[in-house]
Amino acid sequence: MKQSIHIGFDPREANGFAVTRRSTRRQLTLPIPTSGLVLADLKARGLYTRPTSRRDGRLWDDISDAPMATEFACSRFLVPYLNNYDGWAIFMDSDMLVQTNLVRLFRQCDLSKAVMVVKHDHQPAADVKMDGQVQTRYARKNWSSLMVFNCGHPSNKALTVDLVNSVPGRDLHAFCWLKDHEIGALDQSWNYLVGHSSPEITPDIVHFTDGLPSLPGYEDCEYADEWRAELSRWAA
Repeated sequence: MKQSIHIGFDPREANGFAVTRRSTRRQLTLPIPTSGLVLADLKARGLYTRPTSRRDGRLWDDISDAPMATEFACSRFLVPYLNNYDGWAIFMDSDMLVQTNLVRLFRQCDLSKAVMVVKHDHQPAADVKMDGQVQTRYARKNWSSLMVFNCGHPSNKALTVDLVNSVPGRDLHAFCWLKDHEIGALDQSWNYLVGHSSPEITPDIVHFTDGLPSLPGYEDCEYADEWRAELSRWAA
């Protein structure tokens, strides 16, 4: 069955992307294509046409009338289309550290589900994250930061290029095109939220959701040393 891995790319988090892709590729035991989801490329191909603007130096989604923390805030939902609605595809944010072979994750997929996620109940107390980005609160927050799409599932046919480019981002992140029973649950270890998840969990994927260890204030967060070691391996 066709498999692929897509990692969000934002130039402001290039070091995060390097760590996410390097840690993924280093541990794979099968030749699964692993690439970045690059906004400029999607725009050039006519696949991303959402109107955006800049407000106070921040990228703003005009349809949602809300700030976009990253360039891939909405483009992630193009993954089933990019896979020709066939096979399985993982989407990951670019602030993650993969600590296992993601072949294991593909093997846990449930064919009856359209997408599989860690179903966090994440209600952050802080108003800002990362490099001063607004901490937006919405239903099912962080579910979409790690998604395993069953691209061939009939319900994902509704996730068209037109839909991705026309509905508010909060609806996409709430999986508006799916029924609740079509969203499968993954173990918490597959999207461990640094500073929020239980430290008793052994992470398969570490998610620096509040800020990468390279940012001021996050240098000593959980798994920061492991993240820096992976960055050094990438650079060497």
